[in-house]
Amino acid sequence: MNLLLTAAGLRNETQREALRDMLGKPFGSANVVYVPTASVAESGDHGWSVADLNRLHALGWREFDILELNGLPQQMVLDRLLHADVIYVAGGNHYHLARSITGNGLADGFLEALQSRVYVGFSAGSMIFSRHLTGHSADVIGDTADLHALGATTVEPPFGLFDWYLKPHLDSPDFPERGDAWAEHIAARADFPIYFIDDETAVRVRDGKVDVVSEGRWRFQP
Repeated sequence: MNLLLTAAGLRNETQREALRDMLGKPFGSANVVYVPTASVAESGDHGWSVADLNRLHALGWREFDILELNGLPQQMVLDRLLHADVIYVAGGNHYHLARSITGNGLADGFLEALQSRVYVGFSAGSMIFSRHLTGHSADVIGDTADLHALGATTVEPPFGLFDWYLKPHLDSPDFPERGDAWAEHIAARADFPIYFIDDETAVRVRDGKVDVVSEGRWRFQP
C-alpha cells in the first residue's frame, strides 16, 4: 500500500517526485481519479478547490477522471477507482468524507483498490486513515463543529489503519491560529500520536513503513 498524505496537495517538487517514485512511471502514462467529496460539505468560496484541481491536472495525466462518492451505484464507484493508477482525494470536511465511504459501503472495496494503486490525500483526504477518527478525537482536536455541521455527533473510521492521527495546515496563512501554541495545546490533551504537518509536507506510507517528505515544517507528538 502506497499513500502520500499531504496537507495541501502536491505543492512542491519534493512531493511530486515522491509520487513519481511511488507510481513507478511518468504521469503521462497513468490515470488519475480526483475525488472531491469532502469539499462539497464546505461552505463559502471554493477557489482553493479549483486551484488544487488545476494544479493536479497540469501534471499531464493520460486520463483525468472526477468521481463523487455519493449518489452513484457502488460498483460504478469501485470500478472507477480500480481504473485509476492514482486515487487523489481532495480536502474539505473529513467527517463528511469518512461518512460517505462508510455510508455507501465503500470501505472494503476502497482498501482493495489501494493494494495496487497510489493514494494521494489533500487535508481531509489525508485524515481518514486513523483509527482515532472518532467523536473523541474531534473533541481533542477542536473540530467538533465540522462534525455537528453534518447533523452528527459520532463518526466511524472507514479504515482504521494507523494508530496515529494527522492534523494538517501547521503555520498555514489560511489558518493563522495553527502555530506551535495550537499544536502544543492539542498534544497536551491527546491520548494518541499526532503528526502536525504544514502545507509543504506529506506523510508517506510505503509497504507499512512511515516517513515524512517535506520542503517545510512538521512535528510529531508521540
